Amino acid sequence: MTSSKWPKMRRSLVAILRGIRPDEVLPALDVLIEAGFTAIEIPLNSPDPFHSIEQAARKAPDNCLIGAGTVLKVEDVDRLNDAGGRLLVSPNVVPAVIERACRYDMISMPGVMTPTEAFAALDAGASALKFFPASVLGAKGIAAIKAVLPAGTEIGAVGGVSERNFAEYSAVGIRIFGLGSSLYKPGMTPAEIGERARAAVVAYDRL
Repeated sequence: MTSSKWPKMRRSLVAILRGIRPDEVLPALDVLIEAGFTAIEIPLNSPDPFHSIEQAARKAPDNCLIGAGTVLKVEDVDRLNDAGGRLLVSPNVVPAVIERACRYDMISMPGVMTPTEAFAALDAGASALKFFPASVLGAKGIAAIKAVLPAGTEIGAVGGVSERNFAEYSAVGIRIFGLGSSLYKPGMTPAEIGERARAAVVAYDRL
């Protein structure tokens, strides 16, 4: 299975907007892009997620990846494509989901915790691997698994990751970070999101 490669970005930071409502998406998108984010994930366990994704995909610039998280079913990959999403993130490895994402030329990042899961995801065509929850494995645990993966495998750390520990993961070769509750929680104002986003960008740029 041929996979789409993780794109070259100035900052491989993924904003995870779990729980965001459709009426909140565009103001949040504006402040995130202004801060320097170019990848935004709206988990499917958010209110009316495909409406939010469609709005964001229409407004975002071409260099910005908009997509869904918590994608568990093949049917949801089809709906994501219809909404204009280009990024697919899952908490687990479902080969059929990854393969359908490849068919649409999406960027896919399934969640893994073990070498078995990592190789299964790569065999299915994953663009990158999301080690989740990263706080459980830690940078050393991820580095141990990374040592047996094919050279050039793109790896992201998600779960318990914030600007406070970017350097720890960067030291073992991780350059993709998914930021959830450290960046966004339901009910936050655009100003609050922007403040956290700018802090994350400053920390990333120091690496």
